[in-house]
Amino acid sequence: MYSVLTFNNISPAGLERFDETLYKIDADNAEPDAVLLRSYDMHEWPIPDSLKAVGRAGAGVNNIPVTRLGELGIPVFNAPGANANAVKELVLAGLLLAGRNICGAWDYTRNLEVRGEELKRAVESGKKQYAGFELPGRTIGIVGLGSIGRLVANVCIHLGMKVIGYDPMLTVDGAWLLTNQVQRAANIEQLLSRSDFVTFHVPLNDSTRHMINTSNIHHLKRDATILNFARDGVVEEGVVCEATAEGRLHAYVTDFPNDQSAVCKRVIELPHLGASTREAENNSAVMVVEQIRDFFENGNILNSVNFPEVNMLRGSPYRLVMAHANVPNMLGQISTAMANAALNIHDMINQSRGPLAYTVVDTDSPIPEEVVDRVRTVEGVTMARSL
Repeated sequence: MYSVLTFNNISPAGLERFDETLYKIDADNAEPDAVLLRSYDMHEWPIPDSLKAVGRAGAGVNNIPVTRLGELGIPVFNAPGANANAVKELVLAGLLLAGRNICGAWDYTRNLEVRGEELKRAVESGKKQYAGFELPGRTIGIVGLGSIGRLVANVCIHLGMKVIGYDPMLTVDGAWLLTNQVQRAANIEQLLSRSDFVTFHVPLNDSTRHMINTSNIHHLKRDATILNFARDGVVEEGVVCEATAEGRLHAYVTDFPNDQSAVCKRVIELPHLGASTREAENNSAVMVVEQIRDFFENGNILNSVNFPEVNMLRGSPYRLVMAHANVPNMLGQISTAMANAALNIHDMINQSRGPLAYTVVDTDSPIPEEVVDRVRTVEGVTMARSL
């Protein structure tokens, strides 16, 4: 029986995918086999020896000590793309909120204290200050062309907008999913200089922190709009707020309110609504639960942010899975341990990701526990278990 600890409210649509005869869901367990979470900060959480997997019911993993878990042989799974449509729709809403000055117009109207004919006159006289602009023909720059960025690009094309994309990590498969009308920017500065709107869809790391900053904000068109539905920190808030206050930017739309943006003019703040739909929460939970189940029951790894992808069909009922350092002679030592126990290897796969490697071995006969223990003693092996 595997114990699964939940740190946040995980959608029942996902939790019900766990076989009750194999998994127990806990809200408080000091020695879980797996952890499921959304926004809970794991960085200060003491990692127990029992932990074998972590699942993030969402895409971002900044709240998880990914590197440390990898060093311990613990894969971290996430759900890329599960919330993509929800974020795409919110980006579209952000474009309309900013372009049509809807928030200011709404505040003006709801704060009117007149009625009848006076109300009508106030509405007619006040609407002029909230006149906006339409989207067709305008250019949107999309930084990050993953699952969300591609959806945003395609819907903006359908709206009659011009689209420029920048993503140095764009894969061939990802490029195939983009409409051929998306233009490619060679760098972030080129994208900024050509865009009426700029929207970010990247994870937060050293290379994406403060992608708009004091050194490049001057490349932006005057009256451009910035949208941040990615991560707090992708945009240098103080710099953007200063530009909006001075009237150099039309608006800043962010899903991550903070002390700086809260007091800025021309800033539209939303309370981190990006993936806050029933559908996105259900999709994320279902995806990550299925991945954790496949890992526990078959040893396969899909959508891990720190382990290589490994998917091997069961060639026999007996399987050994191992996480280990990506160094020479590791497979030789593992094979020797199995050969000394007269185990015949039916099938095997080994994949690596940087300094970490993962190996799956199917055998023709049951794998004694002493063989698993022997493999665990090999220098560089961080995890070994039989299935």
